[in-house]
Amino acid sequence: MTSIPLIGEAVAVAAEPRLAGAKIGVVTFPGTLDDRDAARAVRLAGATAVPLWHADSELGDVDAVIIPGGFSYGDYLRAGAISRFAPLMSKIIDAANSDAKLPVLGICNGFQILTESHLLPGSMIKNDHLKFICRDQTLRVENANTAWTVDYTDGQEIIVPLKNQDGQYIADEKTLDALEAEGRVVFRYVGFNPNGSRRDIAGISNAAGNVVGLMPHPEHAVETGFGPESLDGTGGRDTDGLGFFTSVLTKIVGGDK
Repeated sequence: MTSIPLIGEAVAVAAEPRLAGAKIGVVTFPGTLDDRDAARAVRLAGATAVPLWHADSELGDVDAVIIPGGFSYGDYLRAGAISRFAPLMSKIIDAANSDAKLPVLGICNGFQILTESHLLPGSMIKNDHLKFICRDQTLRVENANTAWTVDYTDGQEIIVPLKNQDGQYIADEKTLDALEAEGRVVFRYVGFNPNGSRRDIAGISNAAGNVVGLMPHPEHAVETGFGPESLDGTGGRDTDGLGFFTSVLTKIVGGDK
C-alpha cells in the first residue's frame, strides 16, 4: 500500500547521494501512534523508512531502528512491559548488543520499551502530577557523540514537542551517578521539568552510544511551518528535531565526530 504523507510531500532535506541507500526500520506495535511520523522524519532526512511489525521474526537489512511513541498494548501492566516480549524485540536487543552495535532510538513509549528490555537502565513511571501533559519543551543536548546526536553540539538547546503520561524517569542513586559520570545523560529538561524525572533527565544512552531513549518527540519537529516555535515567540525552531534523523545517517556513512 502506498504511504500517504500527512502534510504535503515528504521532500528530503539531506538527500546526499551517499545517504540514498540507508534503511531505517520503524517498528509498529498494537497501539503505536507515531510510526508514520517517524517514517516521515526518516524520509525527510534522506533515508528510506522500512516498516517493521512487532511480530516479525527478522530485522532484515536495516541500518538502524526507531521504536516510536504511542501506547503499545494499551500500556497494560506497565508502559512497554508487554512489548518487551514481542518477537522482533529479541532481534533488536541482539543487534543492539552485537559487535555491529545497531543504532536504536526509542521515543516516548519507545523509551519505556527500551528500559523494560534492559537496553537502557532505570524505569518510567507516572508523571509526578499524575496528568497527561502536552507542550513544546526545551531540551539541552548533554552528549553530542551518540549515534543519534552527532549533528548537534554539546550544550545546544532545542525545542521539540512533549506528550506523555508515564514520563517520569527514575533510577537509584548509584545508577544516576554512573549515568552522569559516564556521559550517558544525553538530554536534560531546561526551564521546566514536565514530569518529575530525576535530575531533569529527558534522555539517556547505553554505554556504547548506539542506543538512545528520550521522552520528547523529535519526529514532530522536522518540517518548516509545522513544528514548535521558540518560547519567546520569535519562531525558527520547527526543525529542531531533524538532527536526530540526520545524525544516524552521518553515523551510518562513517562521519563520526
